[in-house]
Amino acid sequence: MTTPSDGPRIVVAPAADAPGLAADTIVRGLAGAIEARGVAHWATTGGSAPAAIYRELLQPARRGLVDWGAVHIWWGDDRFVPRDHPLSNVKAVDEILLDGSGSVSVAVDHQHPFRAAEAIGAGHDAAWCAAALADELAQVGPSSPGGWPQFDLVFLGIGGDGHLLSVFPGSEAFDSDAWAMSVPAPTHIEPHVERVTMHPQIVTAARDVLVVVGGASKAAILAEVFGSVREPRRWPAQVARHDRATWILDDEAAARLPR
Repeated sequence: MTTPSDGPRIVVAPAADAPGLAADTIVRGLAGAIEARGVAHWATTGGSAPAAIYRELLQPARRGLVDWGAVHIWWGDDRFVPRDHPLSNVKAVDEILLDGSGSVSVAVDHQHPFRAAEAIGAGHDAAWCAAALADELAQVGPSSPGGWPQFDLVFLGIGGDGHLLSVFPGSEAFDSDAWAMSVPAPTHIEPHVERVTMHPQIVTAARDVLVVVGGASKAAILAEVFGSVREPRRWPAQVARHDRATWILDDEAAARLPR
């Protein structure tokens, strides 16, 4: 299933197949970037859904296709909690990719989480944390030929309200020129925790974007995101509706999309 040539590639697959397909897409994106430029800058996501994808990346047939020493891992957003907190978006990468059985080797200075634990320990707020990440992006991040960091691959999920990153409907992020910013704790969706996020423009600027969505609970919002009305402020996930994006959806999530 695909959209017109000016839209993203949409792949609909059984739920059991989606993690492997997503892992293959990540491998291609990282390996291709390393071949072309000698380095890969990957902005990834957190939560429980990517865990199966991270495990698929560790399968021997895939792990050996990427020179992990040339990969820089960033996080597009996070909750304002320490790295080892259950709500941290970093935790799944740490426990599966970096510290798990058969883990990959990514140097510490190639890991670029939001420094929430440091901020909290020093009494700084989430705005300080976001500014620190923006400074790190400027110093060691991917190039920014259009004024925004151009990641080789941005990996995302979407929320039940159509948000991506921690950019919620009506977000002030759309009016900012900051590369990263703090986000008040949302009241309409869990968890009700303060966030830090990169600007949604990183999704537009990225060389490749991967969006993975599963489950019947996302079918209604996907129908809105891929509807005829284009209002990214209302449905931020629409910023990933471009021709360098691949959306991998399971059958239930895709049930209300036009065929």
